[in-house]
Amino acid sequence: MHPMKGIMKAELVLEDGYRCEGTAFGAPMSVAGEVVFNTGMVGYPESMTDPSYAGQILVLTYPLVGNYGIPVNGTPEEQLDLLSKHFESSRIHIRALVVSRLSPGYSHWSAIDSLSAWMQRHNVPGLHGVDTRALTKRLRSKGCMLGKLLVDDKDVAWDDPNVKNLVADVSITEPQWFPAEGEKKVVLVDLGCKDNIVRSLVRRGLNVLKVPWDYDWTGEEADGIFLSNGPGDPKKCEDTIRILRKGFDRDIPIFGICLGHQMMALAAGADTYKLKFGHRGQNQPCIEVGTKRCYITSQNHGFAVDERSLPPEWSPWFFNANDGTNEGIRHKDRSLASVQFHPEARPGPSDTDHLFDTFARSLKHAIQYS
Repeated sequence: MHPMKGIMKAELVLEDGYRCEGTAFGAPMSVAGEVVFNTGMVGYPESMTDPSYAGQILVLTYPLVGNYGIPVNGTPEEQLDLLSKHFESSRIHIRALVVSRLSPGYSHWSAIDSLSAWMQRHNVPGLHGVDTRALTKRLRSKGCMLGKLLVDDKDVAWDDPNVKNLVADVSITEPQWFPAEGEKKVVLVDLGCKDNIVRSLVRRGLNVLKVPWDYDWTGEEADGIFLSNGPGDPKKCEDTIRILRKGFDRDIPIFGICLGHQMMALAAGADTYKLKFGHRGQNQPCIEVGTKRCYITSQNHGFAVDERSLPPEWSPWFFNANDGTNEGIRHKDRSLASVQFHPEARPGPSDTDHLFDTFARSLKHAIQYS
């Protein structure tokens, strides 16, 4: 148990003038970004290390945060080469964290540090003691907006992450190899890839070549292509879309998750748009088209695919039960498909983990996602 030390005032300022004052924790520094909210009850270490949150100030709606601390990242024997055991990347990607009540201590068998101390080491500030319910209601009604977390009255400039190519900042710069026991090879395009996507593929005996976002894989020997999740506006990744469009000429399975789903749609000729406040949490219900089957999914995205713009050879696969937005597409004749949610979870339910099995089978039998 490690009690918090020191008290420093801070406030969150939204671009519409809304302010909420509280107490600072983590790194004592001011930052700016896009303010978004997550409705999950647990999983803050995984969410905070998810590259999809790059450039964002994250508001957690669950009222008590930090009570189970931060887990040990595992010994080398417990890790898979470059992958962490409990996190989804090697560092924290959020700009800042906003919570209602921060637990001053922690208690869990796997914990080695407090949330505040961990954030301080990663130079990430936090704000607690604010009404996150009122803040979330404002973001739901007015939409996610730019904000500043100001510590000790030190101002910073506004910063809109959506005008940048955030993927270029979080993607690897050189290919990485993750061997498995099977013979099939998958090229995984890193758009801000969560580690559990790699784990999920390797667990199924698939050898994974993880490549940068702008890597031209069209001439690479591979049995399938996998497009990862990632941050920001998908239209900023013009090189990825161009390479993927060229890659459609290859007769191999291609599957996408989250930002990878949006890339699939754009490469196919469809359109994407920004959601009012996005889907972030581990409780998003998605229904498979043509069935009454509803899956509870983990999600983290601020953009969506306009399924009305899909070409005739593509069809919707899943839709969100809350707002009807598109959650998946599939080609009518080929092994090309993608989903907006996260079947790899971490955090979240594993309801759709079977989609990795379907992808693995498609490498052997060239099945269609129908």
